[in-house]
Amino acid sequence: MPLKSSGPGRQSGSKIDREGISRVVAEARKAQAEREKTYREQSLKIHPWICARCGREFTNKNLHLLTVHHKDHDHDNNPPDGSNWENLCIYCHENEHRRYLDYIEGGGAQAGKEQKESLTHNPFADLKGLLKPK
Repeated sequence: MPLKSSGPGRQSGSKIDREGISRVVAEARKAQAEREKTYREQSLKIHPWICARCGREFTNKNLHLLTVHHKDHDHDNNPPDGSNWENLCIYCHENEHRRYLDYIEGGGAQAGKEQKESLTHNPFADLKGLLKPK
């Protein structure tokens, strides 16, 4: 009884399907090239594998936990120099988006940007007259 195919490189029996292997390798290379075109792959090539907020370092083993954040929150703004990206761990990335949503929901208010009321009383209005010699 002949052996069943055990993968893309095998046909029945022990013969190797070289065309199948070449096709699989070509598809894998094409998929890798497509991934490298994405802004995440570009950012991982440009920027260090360190969270820009908390400083956590990443390796190939945990790189899936490192995300790319768009600084201006516009996911269509992807300059090839990476100037709109920063690598953030998933925790800092979530925090950044929560802070941005809080800002938007609060009507854009920021601490320290309160409107100053105009003064109605000037305690030094007549100071010059008081200092004149008599």
